[in-house]
Amino acid sequence: MELDKMDENDWKYHGEGNKSLVVSHVQLSRVLRLLKYPAEDSENPPQTVEQAFRQIQNIVDFSSNVMSSLLGDKFIHSGEVVKLPLEFVRQLSIKVQHQRPAWRCDKVMDIYSGCALCLPNLTSPVLHQATHTPPLCIEIKPKCGFLPSSKHVSKDIKTKVCRFCMHQHYKVANGKWKRPSLYCPLDLFSGNRQRMHFAIRHLIEEPQNNFKIFKGGQCIYSSKEVSDDSMDLNGLLHHLRPYFLYGNNRINSHMTSKAVLNDFITVLVNALLSGGGGGDGEVVTDTRGEGRSFCEASLFNKERIRPGSQGLPSDSVLFRILQTQMLDTLDIEGLYPLYRRVEQHLQDFPKERTRLQMEGPYNEAFLEKLQKCPTEDDGSVEYAVAKVHQYRVAMTAKDCSIMVALVPSSEEEEDDEGLSTQRRLRDFLSSRPPALSYSVSVLDLDPKPFDSIPSQLRLDQKIVSCYLRTGGALPKGSLPPHSGIFTAAEREDCTLLFHPM
Repeated sequence: MELDKMDENDWKYHGEGNKSLVVSHVQLSRVLRLLKYPAEDSENPPQTVEQAFRQIQNIVDFSSNVMSSLLGDKFIHSGEVVKLPLEFVRQLSIKVQHQRPAWRCDKVMDIYSGCALCLPNLTSPVLHQATHTPPLCIEIKPKCGFLPSSKHVSKDIKTKVCRFCMHQHYKVANGKWKRPSLYCPLDLFSGNRQRMHFAIRHLIEEPQNNFKIFKGGQCIYSSKEVSDDSMDLNGLLHHLRPYFLYGNNRINSHMTSKAVLNDFITVLVNALLSGGGGGDGEVVTDTRGEGRSFCEASLFNKERIRPGSQGLPSDSVLFRILQTQMLDTLDIEGLYPLYRRVEQHLQDFPKERTRLQMEGPYNEAFLEKLQKCPTEDDGSVEYAVAKVHQYRVAMTAKDCSIMVALVPSSEEEEDDEGLSTQRRLRDFLSSRPPALSYSVSVLDLDPKPFDSIPSQLRLDQKIVSCYLRTGGALPKGSLPPHSGIFTAAEREDCTLLFHPM
């Protein structure tokens, strides 16, 4: 990628979050992540070029020095800061503007600094030789996978119903979504295959911002944020079917819709339980106690669980994320007084911000501060700072995304004509799972700002009081949860079964 010969026509809109906008290269497996500003600051950038560069460099350092150490560097792609020609950035901003969702346009792309983060495009991985079937990539935002047990928790409901499930009620009550998702993170993080299958099924049924599927770099399945339409099951099945025609289906080429969806979820569960690069870690059973691994709002029937089937392999991406999330030992309610202690100290001694690394640098010393935090509060500002740093890292882990890339292996590319009778028969008898290579990555690993802690406490209070006020019932006017695309799949299978000849 030659930075002095950048052409906006080589790039296309890829997506955006609250703080940055992403464009992807049309040929190379690369994306650029550019900062965003509130629209009212569009004439006067709120920070200098040096500050913008430092902000992006902090993201790279936090990812490569802190999160990589906690989550495992095999899962992390930190990228690098690049300085782009300003004219290219301005033309790019004009080009992508009409592709942006209207509700995101309260912010504009940073066209003043020319700074961007360059990363691999994880939706179109280059794993091995090109095949006829493009890779599938599934993006999951798993959210927080445990219930707090801190003595500082003031409302008992927080120890019984997980944050995600309570937040769903709050979002529906406030019109953010028209219907709730029945996904529960505690099911996904349980390590129990039945519960994980159940969780992913509900992510598919109501993806919201937590689930997307890409095929060859194009998003083919995500939430329809402004529409009441139910998700397009037929469209999804049309895309998935070629990846899961195996075993006896090579012969009769018909595979029930339910079987396609079940196989897809099974492959996804396998990838999430794997070490990301082969090798099985030991399975770590749930040491947090039975009470913290089940959410009362989950519809999963506990009685279906086989004894001894809980727990995550220690080298799996979910285990590493969960361990990092659990650095939040005090809950926001226990952390807030420590935040106030630090804030007061910084008001009295402003120059201490640098020594205490409140805005970085995110280096080995920062990691050491949070890893060597004493267990008991000695009243010092050092203890408070270490707990605040732990909380900020845990918040990043609660808000990260997992990208699972599924690439059909070369033997799947063979034409049916080339299959020997013995091979067909063997496949027919074994009905083995499809041959897909997978890689697992973690993204969205930005440091959470120190100053955001008071607003996180306010949001926590609003979510809990909304849930308690409604008793967990949905507000009038909201749509009921989806009756289920799986039920629809079963209905479709019946129609196919009795299709007139």
